[in-house]
Amino acid sequence: MTTGDTGDEGRRGRWTTVAAWAARLVLLPLVVLAGLTLGFGWLITRPLHAMIAGEIGVNRELAGDRTSTLNTLTDIGSTLADTPVIIALTVVTAIVFRLVFHRWRESVFLVVAVWSQNLVFLLATVLVERQRPEVRHLDPAPPTSSFPSGHTSAAVGFYCGVALVLVLHTHRHTLLKALWWAIGIGVPLVVAVSRLYRGMHHLTDVSWGLVLGFVCVAVAGHALLGWPALSASSRRGGRVSPGAPARWSTSP
Repeated sequence: MTTGDTGDEGRRGRWTTVAAWAARLVLLPLVVLAGLTLGFGWLITRPLHAMIAGEIGVNRELAGDRTSTLNTLTDIGSTLADTPVIIALTVVTAIVFRLVFHRWRESVFLVVAVWSQNLVFLLATVLVERQRPEVRHLDPAPPTSSFPSGHTSAAVGFYCGVALVLVLHTHRHTLLKALWWAIGIGVPLVVAVSRLYRGMHHLTDVSWGLVLGFVCVAVAGHALLGWPALSASSRRGGRVSPGAPARWSTSP
């Protein structure tokens, strides 16, 4: 066997390992999440529709308390997770992570966290087709259904994803960690309340948006922030089985 043949086999083996890792740690959890999202959407629009019909009262109460100041503040809160804003912030932040950390790990994690929730969200809006709350909408209704809240899940994917990266890199600084989590969790909550206030989503829509976003961040974080630790262990001569769970690590 020639050296070139050995190199080709080694590359094929590495790609096979990466493909198996991606399928097990990324694709499989996302398929399960998509199934749960569709199942929950089916429940709240069909068998449980009458049971949760009272949640429209939340939208009506918020609509009845609208003021010009709150309208402006919630407009800002909603804009924080508009699609063009999230796309731009993700691209810029991914580039900054690459320049600061001198590697792609954190950048790829953030992109996967943001776009995985978007894929599940788009699938659900097409198949569930839930109508938006019957109150006056303060924003133009996009060509997607009410369930789940894409603004909310996108906010979690980006802001919580960024917070997780910063927490891992400042884990010795308690105050900084608290600040990152306050921003990473606080902004999505502001977005969720803003979408409710502006009449664009039901309570269950934004609630599942939060769940969707957090799960996608957890899946991407476990897979992409932990995976390089396996390679590092292998280079040091440690024996790591292909099915071993990746460890959280911020080492290069």
